[in-house]
Amino acid sequence: MEKLYIVIPAYNEEANIGSVIEEWYKVIEKIGNDSRLLVIDDGSKDKTYEIMKEYEKDKPYMIALTKKNSGHGATLLYGYNYAIKEGATFIFQTDSDGQTLSEEFWQFWDLRNSYDMVIGHRNTRKDGISRIFVTKTLKLVIKLCFGVNVTDANTPFRLMKVDTLKEQINRIPKDFNLSNVLISVLYEKEHLKVKYIPITFRQRQGGKNSINLKRICKIGMQAVKDFRNINKAINEKV
Repeated sequence: MEKLYIVIPAYNEEANIGSVIEEWYKVIEKIGNDSRLLVIDDGSKDKTYEIMKEYEKDKPYMIALTKKNSGHGATLLYGYNYAIKEGATFIFQTDSDGQTLSEEFWQFWDLRNSYDMVIGHRNTRKDGISRIFVTKTLKLVIKLCFGVNVTDANTPFRLMKVDTLKEQINRIPKDFNLSNVLISVLYEKEHLKVKYIPITFRQRQGGKNSINLKRICKIGMQAVKDFRNINKAINEKV
């Protein structure tokens, strides 16, 4: 039985979380097979979790969780491990800011058995020049640190086979802030079957982004150090 978990992290998204839940819950209803929409509040300071719990009341295939704030990457790892423990066979991840479109999910689902991961390529973005610059810089950093080319390493629109993800997720440091990036890198280094598909990537649909350029730069500098150590560990294992 194919069991899908859609994992959506949320932090201070009271302006968007309701519409995002409504949109992606329709996907879970259509998939069936005990699939779940898993929305995880990362210690929000606004009413995000309260809104999530209200929506959960009349949505039997939705799970609303909350946890202490630990960042986007750590929240993803929390969600992925939760889904694996609950017996998911596929995990799809997107974000709670409304930048992605649920109708574009189905072309990914059609390819679920042909690839270890099907991932969105944000070749046309509407979220600002600074974000585009960060993505291009990240691609260069990955090439320098790991020696691989990754088309779009941090896209929040990815469908993964759980059997493959289980083999790689334990190689990611606990609470690592760029877990999706490292997953993309590991799949490339292991020559796993990955397919990139262009997706629509809109401006955030409401609220404010919790990560500014200054914080992105700080995360990036730490990432370079972490990437070097991780790559060294990967190569020693090989």
